[in-house]
Amino acid sequence: MARKTNILTAAKVKSLSEPGLHPDGERLYLEVGKTGTKRWTYIFSFEGRRRQKGLGPYPEVSLQEARAKRHEAYTMVRRGVNPIVAKPTVAAQNQPNTFGTVALDYIANQEAGWKNPKHRQQWRNTLRTYAKAIWDTPVDKIEVSAVQNILKPIWHTKPETAKRVRGRIERVLGAATVLGLRTGHNPATWRGNLEHVLGKQRKGPKRHQPAMSYATLPKFLADLQCRAGAAARALELLIHTATRTSEVLNATWSEFDIEGRVWTIPAERMKAGKEHRIPLTPQVIDLLESLHSHATYLFPGQSNEKPFSDMAMLMLLRRMEISDVTVHGFRSSFRDWCGECTEVPREIAEMALAHEVGNEVERAYRRGDALEKRRKLMELWSDYLISQNSTAD
Repeated sequence: MARKTNILTAAKVKSLSEPGLHPDGERLYLEVGKTGTKRWTYIFSFEGRRRQKGLGPYPEVSLQEARAKRHEAYTMVRRGVNPIVAKPTVAAQNQPNTFGTVALDYIANQEAGWKNPKHRQQWRNTLRTYAKAIWDTPVDKIEVSAVQNILKPIWHTKPETAKRVRGRIERVLGAATVLGLRTGHNPATWRGNLEHVLGKQRKGPKRHQPAMSYATLPKFLADLQCRAGAAARALELLIHTATRTSEVLNATWSEFDIEGRVWTIPAERMKAGKEHRIPLTPQVIDLLESLHSHATYLFPGQSNEKPFSDMAMLMLLRRMEISDVTVHGFRSSFRDWCGECTEVPREIAEMALAHEVGNEVERAYRRGDALEKRRKLMELWSDYLISQNSTAD
């Protein structure tokens, strides 16, 4: 029986999310990493040993392009040439190193250290969108004027985006210099360079996540508790613990010590990359006990092995006809309450939000995380949140 080939389709490649190797046939595979990254790989036998050759990341390399690359590698193997160590052809050697090729190589080399999938995708999207004018330009031909032309239209209208684009172009061109692909100064540097032709950006008011007033939270929580469904319970837990959306929706039962009344979020799930312990109040423990199941996650999605959608809580707010706040804004509500309704020291309130407190030296000498002091604060917070229920009784 002939082996199946061309098993994958463009739509299926885009939707695949389960980590592992997904075959297309003829030893071509789409490899999906644990963080959701995708890349093509060709597995073959050479000189009696199993070998594996990377063919590039998806979506930069399409399914059709991956098949073409596999065929090229297969042809080399048939000729007795190892495609992993084979030198580029003369035609390939004469191809200029464009900004686009260097940028994609840079991202591929760096993204393993970027824990946020959204950050990885933003790198690709911003460069493809805003650096389009230099994408196919050889890196040794890019000058200050080209970078200036990219940034000038967005420098004052989209200041945050412009700063990110400039920084990313600078890093790609810096990598090109290190690799010997260009010489001279970096045309995307700011100090002593672009600052003279772009000027300072106008500073607008600092944007904050739209938040609900802490004064209205007890009534809101009373309404929330009357609603059924996992999204309502997830939002309830988030408000009581002053945590972030991802910290709640990706929480697993193994992180909770109900007897010790502590939720320990591992470093790899925290924004600051540092383990965070959260004291569990009686109200939170009651909530957890009402949820307990045999699933891996507290709030499993359609599959018990995957978490709930990260839009679930925001959509719940919209169904409750609350459109002027964000889920993240509940952390601001908690912080405002700490500052205006308690005498808790600033550093304790900041530690409850998993914010870094003090300078590097101070943090080096601070061994503990003030868990018991934070426990008293969180108990006061939970008691305040259910005060509407107490009043009603």
